[in-house]
Amino acid sequence: MAIATITAFWAVSLMFVVTPGADWAYAIAAGLRHRTVLPSVGGLLAGHLAATAVVAAGVAALVARTPLVLTVLTAGGAGYLVWLGIGMLARPSTPQAGGEQAATGAGVSGLNPKVFLLFLALLPQFTDPDAAWPLPLQITALGLVHVASCAVVYTGVGMGARRVLRARPAAARVVSRVSGAAMIALGGVLLAAQLIT
Repeated sequence: MAIATITAFWAVSLMFVVTPGADWAYAIAAGLRHRTVLPSVGGLLAGHLAATAVVAAGVAALVARTPLVLTVLTAGGAGYLVWLGIGMLARPSTPQAGGEQAATGAGVSGLNPKVFLLFLALLPQFTDPDAAWPLPLQITALGLVHVASCAVVYTGVGMGARRVLRARPAAARVVSRVSGAAMIALGGVLLAAQLIT
């Protein structure tokens, strides 16, 4: 696989990773609630690895041939984002010393519509059917590049939230509520787009 292709995919992938969304909101909440963000970030990464495996197994081609499947997946992910956002508005995260670890985040990233877009629509465009590497191996390599970027960015976001917002509980609640509202808005836009089309 050409280094130029991997680099081009990494640049596109990194733009997705550094754009705040559901994964960021979850990392921020984990940074405020838990002693360490690593289990939560590990869960987010597990969701991305699962998406990589699903696409490498050929599901992207199936979804491309069956638009209804993508519509259902997107609507489900959008509904999940709305549900998470409502939870963040109702119970905003505040710094807690040694809070118990909740869900690990695999559902957050695994049902994130942004991940669907990246893995189902964009990732296959960076593959070459005539390359020496088989297509599933190319997709796996690109997926691992994406997961590595996620690991660095989401760990930084969670640890930064903990460090910056720990002494500012009011600011932490505001950040949590804004993140929740953003998740509801994103989910609502995605649901509306599915109903209109």
